[in-house]
Amino acid sequence: MKNVKSEAPVVVAGLRKSFGKQTVLDGIDLAVEAGETVAVLGRSGTGKSVLLKLLIGLQKPDAGSIRILGQDIAGLGMDALNEIRKKMGFLFQQSALYDSLNVEENVAFPLRRHSNLPDAERKQRVQGLLADVGLEGDLEKMPSAISGGMQKRVALARAIALSPEVVLFDEPTTGLDPITASEIGKLIRQLQKQHHITSVVVTHDMHAARKFSDRMVLLNDGTIRAEGTFADLKRSQDEFVVQYLREAA
Repeated sequence: MKNVKSEAPVVVAGLRKSFGKQTVLDGIDLAVEAGETVAVLGRSGTGKSVLLKLLIGLQKPDAGSIRILGQDIAGLGMDALNEIRKKMGFLFQQSALYDSLNVEENVAFPLRRHSNLPDAERKQRVQGLLADVGLEGDLEKMPSAISGGMQKRVALARAIALSPEVVLFDEPTTGLDPITASEIGKLIRQLQKQHHITSVVVTHDMHAARKFSDRMVLLNDGTIRAEGTFADLKRSQDEFVVQYLREAA
């Protein structure tokens, strides 16, 4: 196993997952270092979203280990797993905001549920988070009254509300126009530096990934076909990697 360090916040070793006769992940080894943003790319159906579900503990692997912040989550009970999840943030592909709550209330939700912050401190933190994503003037708006890009910003603020050490992103730029997608990519990078967040980003968006990621991982047929910077991938002679980069350009 290469490039896997036990001290990394996210360490996957020998990870395998099948659904019936279909093997989705076939021996994945991956480490994401503290403060690093890794983009996971690949064709549809290559296991990118399954990898995220395994990392958050929504599914269990058939074989291998998943160590999050030093603990193998595959063997944890629900209470222990939920304690680990409190140290993780998740940005859903469709933002998944609560329709009945306004922008401020959406971001405050995890703080109300999982922290003992006094009301004044909670409100101050929420306002600071929304300022970080450029929405300090939109606290009272409902999700239905803001654009898809703004909804992603609110969801991102909510994902980091509990100061997570690890954040998982599921297609953060899907459905956005190129300018808004670029803005979200820059925001991911900004928050990574500002909060020293360790991130795994599943995405189809090569252009955005080049801007926000420190490293890219390209999946195909359940295995990692290439790993490194965009320049590293460009140097690859692997036929699939060459084709993928050409089509993604």
